Amino acid sequence: MMRSKGFAEVCRDSMRGGLLLVGILSMVAGGLALAPSAHAQEIQITGPLAGQPAVRRMRQYRVDRVQLIVPTVGYTLQDEFARSLMVGMEANVHFTDFLGVGVWGAAANFGNSFFINSDLTNQVSVNGQTTQRNRLSMPTSENFEEQVARLQGVVSAHLLFAPLRGKLSLFQGVFIDADFYILAGFALAFVQERADVTDPNACATAGADCINTQTGPSSRKDRIAPAPIFGVGLNMYFNSWLGLAIQWRAFPFNMNPAGTDEAGGTGGSVSIPDGLINDADQRFYFHHMINVGLIINLPPDASSTQ
Repeated sequence: MMRSKGFAEVCRDSMRGGLLLVGILSMVAGGLALAPSAHAQEIQITGPLAGQPAVRRMRQYRVDRVQLIVPTVGYTLQDEFARSLMVGMEANVHFTDFLGVGVWGAAANFGNSFFINSDLTNQVSVNGQTTQRNRLSMPTSENFEEQVARLQGVVSAHLLFAPLRGKLSLFQGVFIDADFYILAGFALAFVQERADVTDPNACATAGADCINTQTGPSSRKDRIAPAPIFGVGLNMYFNSWLGLAIQWRAFPFNMNPAGTDEAGGTGGSVSIPDGLINDADQRFYFHHMINVGLIINLPPDASSTQ
C-alpha cells in the first residue's frame, strides 16, 4: 500500500529539483561565457588562397579600349504627335574598367525622308474641327501633320559609369559577360517646328494668309535646343571584341509639339489663345527612347586581371 508524501517531503523534493536545475543552468552559462566569440573579420585565410584577390583572370572589356557602337538604332517613346526612328553611332573611350567618356549622334527618320505620325495626329487630321477660336492653332485639320514639331537629330557628349558587371545565363546553358552602366552629359537636339506667327490678325479670317502659316514655304523653322541627357544601358559581350548594347536615353527640353497657340499675354493681361505662335507656346517636353547597337571593341583583345 502506497503512502502519500507529507508536506515536508514534498518541499524537500522540490528544493532538490530546483537546486539541480540551477546547477545545470549555471554550468551552461559558464560554458558559454568561456567559449570564444566568433567574428567574421577575425577569420584568417591560410594556405594558397591567403592574400589572393576575389576574382582572378577577369576580362576587362572597357579599360584602355575604344568602344564603337555601330550602328545605334533607336525609337522614341510616348510621343504625342510625331515619332522618330533614330539611326546613328556612338564612340566611347574608357580610362578604367568602370569609367569613360563618349559621344553619340543620330539622325531622325533618315533625315526626315518620311514621317511617323502618332495615332492622335491621324485622328486630328481626320476628325479635327476648325472654328473661329482655334483657326490659328489649326487652319485646316487635314494639314495638321504639317505643323507638328519633329526631331531631326541629336548629338551628345557624356560620361559613363559602370558599377556592376557579371555573367548572364540563358537556360543555364549559355553564359555571356555583361555590365550595367549609367550615362549623363549634355546634348543638342535639332528640331523642326512650326514657324512663329507674329501677326495677330493673320488668322482673323479663313484666308490664304492663315493657311500659309501652316503649309506655306515659310511655315517651318529649324532650331537647336540644348538639353541634359541621361540614361542607363546593358552591354552583353559575345567575345572579347564583339557585343550587343541596349540603352535607354532621355533628353528633355522645351518645344511646341502640336504647333498650336497655347499661351500668351504679358503684364497680368492673359488671353489664351492670343493669336500668336512664339516661344510662349512651348512647354517642357520629355523625350526618351530605346537604343540597340552592335559593339565593336578596339583593340580586339581584352586585358585580364592577374
